[in-house]
Amino acid sequence: MAADKLKDGLRNAVKRIVNANHIDKTLVDEVVKDLQRTMIEADMNVLLAKKLTEKLRERALTEKPPAGMTSREHVIRIIHEEFVGILGDGAEIELKPQTIMMVGLYGNGKTTTCGKLAAYFQKRGLRTALIAGDTHRPAAYEQLEQVAEEAGVPVYGSPDAKKAPQVVRKGMERFKDYDIIIIDTSGRHSLEKELIKEIKYIKRVANPDEIILTIDATVGQQAGPQAKAFHDAVGVTKTIITKLDGSAKGGGALSAVAATDAPVIFVGTGERIRDMESFEPTRFISRLLGMGDLKGLLEKAEEVVDEEKAEKTAKKMLAGEFDLKDMYEQMEMLAGVGPLQKIMDMLPLGGGRISEEEMLDTQHKLKAFRVIMDSMTEWEMENPDSIKRERVSRIARGSGKSPKDIKDLLSHYKKAKKAIKGFSGNRKMRKQIMKQLEEGKLNF
Repeated sequence: MAADKLKDGLRNAVKRIVNANHIDKTLVDEVVKDLQRTMIEADMNVLLAKKLTEKLRERALTEKPPAGMTSREHVIRIIHEEFVGILGDGAEIELKPQTIMMVGLYGNGKTTTCGKLAAYFQKRGLRTALIAGDTHRPAAYEQLEQVAEEAGVPVYGSPDAKKAPQVVRKGMERFKDYDIIIIDTSGRHSLEKELIKEIKYIKRVANPDEIILTIDATVGQQAGPQAKAFHDAVGVTKTIITKLDGSAKGGGALSAVAATDAPVIFVGTGERIRDMESFEPTRFISRLLGMGDLKGLLEKAEEVVDEEKAEKTAKKMLAGEFDLKDMYEQMEMLAGVGPLQKIMDMLPLGGGRISEEEMLDTQHKLKAFRVIMDSMTEWEMENPDSIKRERVSRIARGSGKSPKDIKDLLSHYKKAKKAIKGFSGNRKMRKQIMKQLEEGKLNF
């Protein structure tokens, strides 16, 4: 997850507390000052930043740590709790028949989010449809049609339509037997009077159960006032923060949530239809602070892991058998979970253990390994220890890589196999895990 400016500042504060000899007023004042500067640089509303840090300072200096907790742990917990407090207790979108109206300015990722949301409901067995209520932006209908196709849902609208309320009324009639109807609306470049008038009219026509604001994580200081204006016009009920995969500072988006009291339900983390995560304030702040999100990582893995394949591979590995086909499958699963940076952010202090340059190098290397393995024969994948000089040259020509790249892959494989062999040599542990696999008690 991005929000890099905020993330880096918060993690530095946590490290400073962890490395301190003891917690005193001087340290707390310095940490509070650093946090305040971090939040303002991350585009958080100045008054909100000041209010939060004053509360944090007061608690850190007056509250005694609970039994069994050190003063360092206590101050870190206070930072965590106060940031979670900005975002509320969290909320979920209900899995029930409903009409959803999407609002937000141009460039905030609203149309793409409509497709992601449609895919979310469709995947959970609810018949979902989209209505193209943006009749102003060029190619808005075509874009919605494209994301609808990716999500596997129908869309109503026309590239030549002029009056959005009419399109919405006809779309509501067309999809009256559907469980979920999601309405994309015009965003415009700013909060013009005509836009406000139009979305109010669409609200009267559609009578939506939810009005979801999409807010761009990169918007900055204007996020709060924009969110409040939409809320005053139509009553925003939920928020989705988009573009948290780039160089977003993040503070503006948090300010927007505070301005509307409309809880965040999802965050967009990329352009692909599946690049949207359910939002839990506690887990989000934990990741910003570098405390990890192992639960989120497991959930991501469950979405892409083929349980039958994973179990078969696990049994082979425990038996001391491991070839390049098994390694390829593991890489495919890893790629399905997401970019390496996202995975590292889900591990406790993961982002601090490896530099961005090293991460990109590792990502590039794994991608190259998969290209090389795609050029191998079935026999070579199953017998990597038998790959000699002539085969190395052939694989290099077929994959467009150098012989050294092929040797790097084989070296990586041998190291992985050696590690697995050492693990499988532990008979007691192997026996326990094999028993759990056979009884279906060990899940992947």
